[in-house]
Amino acid sequence: MIKNLLNLFFPKVCYACNGLLTDNERDICTICRHDLPITNCHFSEDDSVEKVFYGRVEIKEATALFRFSKKGLVQQLLHNLKYKGYEKIGHVLGVWLGQELKEANGFNTIDLVVPVPLHRKKLRKRGFNQVALFGIEIAKALNAEYRDDILIKTSATTTQVFKKRFARWKDGNAVFTLQNQTLIQGKHVLIVDDIITTGATIEACAIILQSANVNKISVATMAITD
Repeated sequence: MIKNLLNLFFPKVCYACNGLLTDNERDICTICRHDLPITNCHFSEDDSVEKVFYGRVEIKEATALFRFSKKGLVQQLLHNLKYKGYEKIGHVLGVWLGQELKEANGFNTIDLVVPVPLHRKKLRKRGFNQVALFGIEIAKALNAEYRDDILIKTSATTTQVFKKRFARWKDGNAVFTLQNQTLIQGKHVLIVDDIITTGATIEACAIILQSANVNKISVATMAITD
């Protein structure tokens, strides 16, 4: 009775399509789980994520859970996560990808999981880093340590959606700094983020991490653009 009343006044909806969930569904409905464009890069020879960084920075392994397209289900998921405060989406996607990476070759030597940071002003405004729970769950699955005190964003930048790759890299390279460098020396570090577009932000983070003599750098994101 109480459960029915809760569903009446606080209905549970799918994070991807906003449709009502059945009693047997959690977070993302069955149809959306089937329709979400999974990359499976970490299980196949598809190196489309790794190719983003070829000739720019050395990346050991790189993968993304989904392929992003405008007005698609993945865009709705990320929009709900970043702008509607559905922080649990990060947890759901982190558990999903974490369990897959646990079975994938190349990711079983990860020592540290490090999120791409938000500037403190944006963090204060949003209330959370959208990749925090994503990274925490991946770290749990890989038996690695999650650290959000390694990469620091020291100055705010305007939206980077429409900037060219070189301009984006220049901006990113200028605003990220390192602390607690001794914690990452000789380690295999996994950078996590929400989406790869040009790869400029992750490239900037990777270059700074390399300056601290890490052993390897890998990348895992929620999505990559088409």
